[in-house]
Amino acid sequence: MKENIKEKLTSKDDTSACALADKIIAESRESDKWYEYFDDFAALLDHPKSLVRNRALHILAANAVWDANNRFDLILPDFLAHITDEKPITSRQCIKALAMVGTAKPQYIPRILSCLQSADLSGYKDSMRPLIEKDIVQTKNILSNFIQAKY
Repeated sequence: MKENIKEKLTSKDDTSACALADKIIAESRESDKWYEYFDDFAALLDHPKSLVRNRALHILAANAVWDANNRFDLILPDFLAHITDEKPITSRQCIKALAMVGTAKPQYIPRILSCLQSADLSGYKDSMRPLIEKDIVQTKNILSNFIQAKY
């Protein structure tokens, strides 16, 4: 499986690639079975196809909880860069996934909140900007509430 996990997640058959991503995300919420492929998933963050980037963001977020080795430290800048992805849908997916990353890795919350606060949304169409702003508010609320509940 390992040798073709990236191939399957980047397949031209979006239905099967999406189904596999959904399976990986669901299973990653229950166990660390997919964590060994972390680097393969991380390599998809820069994929030219936005659907593949979306899959990678959510898979990585679901695996953040298993990241005892702090491999996420190495990819956090790339992950955060997608807050202002060229595709607004990917921006939205990133922002939503950051709530899961922050609750799994609370040490990232200040950096996540800072990046959300300073995100330049001026490049997005007026029709998408309010949706992205709403996602930012929701993620900031989730992370702020998490900090308050934890401390």
